[in-house]
Amino acid sequence: MKILILGGGGREHAIGKKLLEDDPSIDLYFYPGNGGTSIIGKNIENHHTVLDLGFFSKKNTIDITIVGSEVFLLKGVVDIFQNFGLKIVGPHYLAAKLEGDRIFAKSFMRKYGIRTPKYKIFYCYEKAINFLKKNTNSIAIKTNGIAAGKGVFLTHNPNDAIEVLQNIMIKKKFGESGNQIIIEEFLKGNEASIIAFFNKKNIIPFLSAKDYKKIGENEQGLNTGGMGAIVPNPHMKNSIWIDFKKNILEPTLEGLIIEKLTFFGFIYFGLMISHNKVYLLEYNTRIGDPEAQTLFPLMKSNFLNVIQSSFQKKEIFFDWKKLCSCCVVLSSVGYPEKYESGKIITGLNSLQEPFYIAGAKREQEKWITSSGRVINIVETGNTIQEARKKAYDKVKKIQFDNLYFRKDIGL
Repeated sequence: MKILILGGGGREHAIGKKLLEDDPSIDLYFYPGNGGTSIIGKNIENHHTVLDLGFFSKKNTIDITIVGSEVFLLKGVVDIFQNFGLKIVGPHYLAAKLEGDRIFAKSFMRKYGIRTPKYKIFYCYEKAINFLKKNTNSIAIKTNGIAAGKGVFLTHNPNDAIEVLQNIMIKKKFGESGNQIIIEEFLKGNEASIIAFFNKKNIIPFLSAKDYKKIGENEQGLNTGGMGAIVPNPHMKNSIWIDFKKNILEPTLEGLIIEKLTFFGFIYFGLMISHNKVYLLEYNTRIGDPEAQTLFPLMKSNFLNVIQSSFQKKEIFFDWKKLCSCCVVLSSVGYPEKYESGKIITGLNSLQEPFYIAGAKREQEKWITSSGRVINIVETGNTIQEARKKAYDKVKKIQFDNLYFRKDIGL
């Protein structure tokens, strides 16, 4: 069997490792991949458009393609592959708008009664400024486009809010993603991530996760693609799960079916637990990063069989180890803004599994940093505390110039 995985980060390395664990005989292809994926499969080159990738998959008889990165989804890769008659895991373009177009997603939530924070939409900078000047409460400002996961800002006074607005709508720091914005009420509470598999009929949730999005400890500083995660999320009590299923998952499923937004793939619920109620902050239409890296070491089910069963319209379920896991992201100083790459990494060759390469490459038998997030260190244990200690013990074995990581993952 030949499987193509689209993306180049730790998530894609984790997906590939899990598939090989389930069936060592499969041939893995990655685009664009990284230094880690090149060891477990083949990174393909010179296929710069999703149409090129479709031709490659047809020519090379790829059996299944799994989309890791949202970049490909928002270019319509699923529609193109399906037109080629190819099997692909991910949403078609219109369904992917649930992630790529926050205003579209908010409209969907409102239509189907999905509990979400109160919000206002602005297309005009002056009208948004006038609203901010009258509002002294803490708020969240969001670009309409996802801006590589960095388009959400929490502000606690009008001056900070106005500065954020200028960066988005006047200075165009996030390009066209900031042409429209959402100003949302600030909810104090605990965030949770629920990733699920959608088989066109049912949404089957994974274990809960907690993602650490900010660059600084105690959730301070800029948003990143994720600096670590733990599974399960200690705040997802049984009563919260019940509330989530009733007020978010079930109406989401109803809306997806009615609106014909059905697909084989992942749906990610970004949640806020506030005053014993759960609110939906955002959808992603893919498996999360670094949640994927934290979840797969706990998955007992054969992931490849689940994917195949979904295409065969069979019932699917997931079985999990009764353990906890902790992922710590090692990054380059300066991320998520300016950072230096090309630093030699030591200690990686002796590192015990599980770990995943996010932004590193092999050059002349040496590992070299190539991106902002470099390595995902993961460990499991009977408790979060045990998994956390084991993960940070492994972190000590890795060194490179300008290494940075948060020291509070799992606390």
